[in-house]
Amino acid sequence: MRLGVLDVGSNTVHLLVVDAHRGAHPTPMHSEKTVLRLAEQLNKSGELSRQGIDDLVRAVQSAKDAAGRLGCEEVMAFVTSAVREASNASKVLSKVADETGVELRVLTGEQEARLTFLAVRRWFGWSAGKLLVLDIGGGSLEVAMGIDEEPELAESLPLGAGRLTRTRFSKDPPTRSELVATSAWLEDQLGGLAKRVAKLGEPDRVVATSKTFRSLSRLTGAAPSAAGPRARRVLTDTALRQLISFVSRMSSSDLAELEGVSAGRAHQLVAGALVAQATMRALSLETLEICPWALREGVILRRLDHSNGGDQMGLMTGQGRRG
Repeated sequence: MRLGVLDVGSNTVHLLVVDAHRGAHPTPMHSEKTVLRLAEQLNKSGELSRQGIDDLVRAVQSAKDAAGRLGCEEVMAFVTSAVREASNASKVLSKVADETGVELRVLTGEQEARLTFLAVRRWFGWSAGKLLVLDIGGGSLEVAMGIDEEPELAESLPLGAGRLTRTRFSKDPPTRSELVATSAWLEDQLGGLAKRVAKLGEPDRVVATSKTFRSLSRLTGAAPSAAGPRARRVLTDTALRQLISFVSRMSSSDLAELEGVSAGRAHQLVAGALVAQATMRALSLETLEICPWALREGVILRRLDHSNGGDQMGLMTGQGRRG
């Protein structure tokens, strides 16, 4: 079965196409993304701008066309924090559906955390024991923990790298005072989460997913993507501290020149690093292991789990429903 996953995030619209069936390892066949920075196109009243909506419609149509050419039987399309938090979200979703035929499912932050946790659990298996999973996106930080496939704790905090870049920094690069104030603010924001995580006991394995953590890991010496997904990659608190002292003095244009940093995300790298550091400190973590699977893979796995029972997550979008 060839499946497509269309992830409309705060920064990009990402199509992932895989060949997969229940009980098998999903095989990636195609990946493409469009950088839209939707979160930056929210106006003062919280509405996604007309330009943002038009850009989104074009990106979704392009992804749908690509999925059709590649022979996808189904496309699972969803939005995360940027569209979810827009005050005109209903209008945006209706516009996309009317013009492209793709019905975007709104995932809650908790659903994001749970689906990402599922992907990490499947990647590492039951031998990993109690997992603690971290994911920094553009708009939010997801944290999940548990010993089963469904986490005992699954939370989402509005501490995404893009969000902090917009709301906490006024300069590029940020000033020293902004860095210090943001670190102190993050410590305060994470205090409650730290207590809730501590109640669940010590994790057997601590894992981080998605682009922010992958970039930070690469910049601190982890294997490049060319080494393949099974190469072991980690991020340590010591290496992260040293990295922050280096990258926090660089402009986003200079950061974009670093290996492992994409031009579309360079502007939010420093904020992402501060969130990672603050989270590791709050949860008393020295080392994170990087997992190549995250939310998109979790959506695929959940779909395959219910392959004989229909759309139990409400995530499926047929290819030919409308125009």
